[in-house]
Amino acid sequence: MTGHRAFRVAATGARVATGVVVAAACVLGVATAVHAPWPTVTQEPAQEQVTPLPGDSVLVCAGDFRALGRNSASPSEMRAAATPELTTGGTSGEPSQAGLAVPDLVDGNEVPVLTGAVDGRTAPLIAGAESSTLAAEDLAGFAAAPCGVPRLESWVVGGTVGTGAEDVVLLANASDVPATVTLAVYGTARGGRTVIVPARTQTALPLTSIAAGNDVPVVKVSAVGAPVRAVLQSALVQVLDPVGADQQEAVPGPQQHVVLPGVQTFAAEGDQGDMTVLRLLAPGADAVADVRVIAEGGGSDVDEFTVPLTADEPAQVSLSDLEPGTYTVEIVADAPVVAGVRQQDGFGAGSDFAWVTPAPQIDAEVAFAVPSGPSARLLLANTSDEETTVALTTIDGGAPDEIVVPAGETRGVDVAGDATYLLRPSGEVHAAVAMTAAGALAVLPVPPSPGVEASITVYP
Repeated sequence: MTGHRAFRVAATGARVATGVVVAAACVLGVATAVHAPWPTVTQEPAQEQVTPLPGDSVLVCAGDFRALGRNSASPSEMRAAATPELTTGGTSGEPSQAGLAVPDLVDGNEVPVLTGAVDGRTAPLIAGAESSTLAAEDLAGFAAAPCGVPRLESWVVGGTVGTGAEDVVLLANASDVPATVTLAVYGTARGGRTVIVPARTQTALPLTSIAAGNDVPVVKVSAVGAPVRAVLQSALVQVLDPVGADQQEAVPGPQQHVVLPGVQTFAAEGDQGDMTVLRLLAPGADAVADVRVIAEGGGSDVDEFTVPLTADEPAQVSLSDLEPGTYTVEIVADAPVVAGVRQQDGFGAGSDFAWVTPAPQIDAEVAFAVPSGPSARLLLANTSDEETTVALTTIDGGAPDEIVVPAGETRGVDVAGDATYLLRPSGEVHAAVAMTAAGALAVLPVPPSPGVEASITVYP
């Protein structure tokens, strides 16, 4: 018994010693593995560049110019004062036209809606623009605007509610469902209003009905249910004389880099402090905006200054010290802003004014229309660090004109009215059409073409 017990004890001791050695080896191996570099396995995720199928290209126009106050028994009633001339074109022929109802406009015509139908996987480039010449006892001036894309959000940066102002916000719904639209007013007195815009209908609200008490209003337009196209129609009467009319394209949204080509200043007798003014708003956050003014054809800044902005409070700065000429206003801010410039060519009867809104960046071929009216000039602003060449041709073909725009400069070229063009830049450019004559002003930004889809990266 004792011998067996000794053997078992010895065997057990040997097993314990062996276990200790193995455990120590495992610990040493784990410790070594922790400090040693592990093999790395990497795999790039599967991806593919895909271009979504485009939808039909759709543009909504502004329609008849509206007159307020012609019915003394109903001062808020709106009557059609002028039916605009419409210029359209497209790369696949003339776009088709339909109409939107205007139940709140006496003697009004339907608002044109332009559609370029998709052909296979390609959406045609289409363009449209309207113009109206007004010469009545209560309305006078020239108004023009491009037909534009409906949006779920846009900003009206302009207008006034002062004495003699007859400004109207136009809201057009080209879809088959109603849109609930909220108009939020930024200014000294915050306000707003919510309206229902029925399907395939345009409705309008006097600016005074939503922005009373604001000398420099800015209006945010938000739509739910369907996108709407917002336009500001403006008219002004001073001492019983009509002194201008305008239609202003709404701004898509706040940006940190804003470019406004086509700003013009004029010589006039009297106080010129309000001849040309810049309106700015930083929604939601304080901002500092650096403003540069560049003359057409010049390579150096004519003026440069900084504007501190308090969140949600519109500011207005005079540009009237500039010499008569054509300029590009470039704004770089440390927070997103919206901006517009109001310009006028004189005082009293026979004068006109126009709002200049930002021109979006263009880096691909676009179509744009120049409506009937006074002499028109295409302004091309290159705010990049590289030279850009722009090829310009009428939409029905012909040899292109090539315009070289040096880095940081603006160049202009005359264009014909009642015509549609194709613009193809080699780089980035901002463009606007300025129409100018005595008592007739308008500036139309050139937007990217609707219906064109950019490639996206898909990760399966």
